[in-house]
Amino acid sequence: MSLVVVGSVAYDGLETPHGKVDRILGGSCTYIALAASFFTRVKIVAVVGDDFSRDDIALLLGRGIDLEGLERVPGKTFFWSGVYSADMNDRTTLVTELNVFADFNPKLPESYRSEPYLLLGNIQPALQRSVREQMSGLRYIGGDTMNYWIRDYHDELLATIRQWDFLLINDSEARMLAGAYNLRRAADKILAMGPKTLVIKRGEYGAILFHGQQHFIVPGFLLEDVFDPTGAGDCFAGGFMGYLAQQGVHPSVEEIDHQLLRRAVIYGSVMGSFCCENFGPDRFRTLTRADIDDRYREFKAFTDF
Repeated sequence: MSLVVVGSVAYDGLETPHGKVDRILGGSCTYIALAASFFTRVKIVAVVGDDFSRDDIALLLGRGIDLEGLERVPGKTFFWSGVYSADMNDRTTLVTELNVFADFNPKLPESYRSEPYLLLGNIQPALQRSVREQMSGLRYIGGDTMNYWIRDYHDELLATIRQWDFLLINDSEARMLAGAYNLRRAADKILAMGPKTLVIKRGEYGAILFHGQQHFIVPGFLLEDVFDPTGAGDCFAGGFMGYLAQQGVHPSVEEIDHQLLRRAVIYGSVMGSFCCENFGPDRFRTLTRADIDDRYREFKAFTDF
């Protein structure tokens, strides 16, 4: 059984207080897939141009990621660049060039269609829904969205997330989607829209899990240096969903145990923290499962009372 991940594979130009890189592998699909690959088999659906590097192909293949669904077309790969503030809580976009991603229309290879797990990165809600319609035998599905889709594609987004088991968004997006400032009230409204599980990501302050009548608050991991926060939220999603896929969750057979979801949130937080330790996805070149489990135990130790 594998996890299918759909989203963007891109190149990023990044500037943080720690330095600058002009071009490095990025994109939501990339980060999600790399993080999830430490827990389960991953198959990606994305599009790149003919400028996509062999070295970056090698990185993905080296993590055992199935690239049959990675479409390569003439043109340039999606490119984004930005500069982070001194405290890295804000960033300013300098360049956004959609390039081949502008015409992205996800088409799943036949070998992907019967897989049980699907995580949809931040793309247009209609495209997210079209991917779901191409799959049979789904056990667990969810994904991400952003303020642009919430504001300008509201009805389309509601129709899409109504079919999801979980939704992962940040605190400002949760408030916008629900039309409520208080996060607990916002969560109640969002859960009434369809997803049974909601995770609100709060950046350096951690995350909140809402499921049924229960909620769970986890802090962010205290790093000595936050090198580059790009992709941390996507790595959280990859760790969260990768762990649940590893555990073989099957909500149609039995209700998901809330403790299992709590552990998934911790693993998501762990993967997000590792992402911040180097530029782009470079930390994943040397990361091991032993490193991940050690940090998971650290989380357990500093939240136990």
